[in-house]
Amino acid sequence: MSDESALLREPWSDFGRQREAGKFGIWVFLSSETLFFGALMLTYTVCRIEHPQAFAAAGRETNIWYGTINTAVLLTSSLTMAIASQASEASAQLRRLVLACLMLTAMLGLAFIVIKGFEYKEDIDKQLVPGAGFALSQPGAQLFYGFYWLVTGVHAIHLSIGIALVSRLLWVLLRRQLPAKDNPEIEVTALYWHLVDIVWIFLYPLIYLPGRAS
Repeated sequence: MSDESALLREPWSDFGRQREAGKFGIWVFLSSETLFFGALMLTYTVCRIEHPQAFAAAGRETNIWYGTINTAVLLTSSLTMAIASQASEASAQLRRLVLACLMLTAMLGLAFIVIKGFEYKEDIDKQLVPGAGFALSQPGAQLFYGFYWLVTGVHAIHLSIGIALVSRLLWVLLRRQLPAKDNPEIEVTALYWHLVDIVWIFLYPLIYLPGRAS
């Protein structure tokens, strides 16, 4: 059985069409996710214009070290995912590189979640959860942390889905249920992973940099 035959799925009779349909589908999905996160960021912008001092004060309370470390972790995971995708397209001889990079990508994703968990614990200890007993008195500060908890939580869910997709892909490749060479599932998974990374690149300055410019 050829690699293309192993990768072909119903209802497709042609591997090329299946691949193009998969790419089209993931781009439609990514577009919808871009609209979703774009709406959240627009809401943040409006609230920040209305409460600039409160947002600056709230931004100074975020832990920039956790945020910066996690940014480096995600950017590195994006690199390993890109290498896995390119190696899959290049040669069947690079199977081990594909597997190694997928494993590193999943591990870096898990590292991000763990680091974010420590940051969340610190935020809770500092009473930076909107509601009764919130630590900051400036009007509008709770809006900042409402945005913070919402977008970082949604991002963490998306990242967890990405980790599951990469882990599942790694599992089937290790069991040789699918070939690593020219596998469209790797390409589609890579596109999803890069979306998660790009969203974080936009979230980092919105969350961690307000109030720190001066």
